[in-house]
This record gives sequence, structure tokens and C-alpha cells, in this order.
Amino acid sequence: MNVRPLHDRILIKRIEEKETVKGGIIIPDTAKEKPQEAEVVAVGNGKKTEEGKVIPLDVKKGDRILFGKYSGTEIKIQDEEYLIIREDEVLGVLEATKAHSGGKK
Repeated sequence: MNVRPLHDRILIKRIEEKETVKGGIIIPDTAKEKPQEAEVVAVGNGKKTEEGKVIPLDVKKGDRILFGKYSGTEIKIQDEEYLIIREDEVLGVLEATKAHSGGKK
């Protein structure tokens, strides 16, 4: 099943954090906070202005984003959990950085 978000909505899937932290301590699921990092699965066409003009979204499918702790609506599709959020709930896009050369100038 495919879901196509409408207007300025975005379908995202949370990126789960690793089970252990430094020191090898395993954190049980009940004590974990839900991650606020996700991958964009699908995006709507954009937000419509009062004049009917469509403003495209800044995020695209495949982007890794940060979003607010209590953002969105949780949905379940074929036993997978997703969130649908509005673009204005996105706090930022995580961009890959190039490796630092380490050389001195």
C-alpha cells in the first residue's frame, strides 16, 4: 500500500537509536524516549496560498530530518509505524558532512 500525503504533510519513519550506550549499558524499551530523527518516506505536493498558488516543500523523499517531540499523528501501515507531520513541524534537515581532511594550512 502506498500513502501520498496531501498538501504540506510529510510521511516519515522514525530512525531507531542503538540499543546500547557507552559502557555497554542496555536501555529497556520502556525507558527509552522515542527518537526525534526520521527519514522522509513521502511528501505532499506543497502548501496552497489563498491565491491558489502551490508552494513546494523544502524536504524531499529520502531526507533525514529532526522533528518536535510531540509532533504529528502516528499511523500503522502493514505492521510498520509511521508519522504524518506538517512541514512546519520539521526542525531541520540532517545533511551529510564531508570528512575533515585534518591538514594544517
